[in-house]
Amino acid sequence: MIAIERVIIDTCEEACSGTETETDLQAVKAAMIDEPTMNELADIFKALGDPTRVRIIYALMQKELCVHDLTVVLEMGQSAVSHQLRVLRNMRIVKRRKAGKTVYYSLDDVHIEQIFAQTLHHVKHG
Repeated sequence: MIAIERVIIDTCEEACSGTETETDLQAVKAAMIDEPTMNELADIFKALGDPTRVRIIYALMQKELCVHDLTVVLEMGQSAVSHQLRVLRNMRIVKRRKAGKTVYYSLDDVHIEQIFAQTLHHVKHG
């Protein structure tokens, strides 16, 4: 395994050497996002990496729903749905609105819907 990795590295070094100038590489390096932003982005993808949360997001793309409605749609218990909603809310993926004693959930903003829709399109495309 180590020998194979070394061959790949050697081949890449031979094939890549000189194709990018030091200035090009410095420009790429300067454009990199900062560590806190990188971590937050990774956390959002982790939150989207759970099938139950994906189901909740998809349901909320259709319509604003309360916890009870989500338990019916997802055929899950209230505590499980509430737990997942709390995770999504902490990540600013969903937001809540209170109407009397009922709390309604919806997607936090259009960006979440766009990320989800584009990812779904990518999955269905392949």
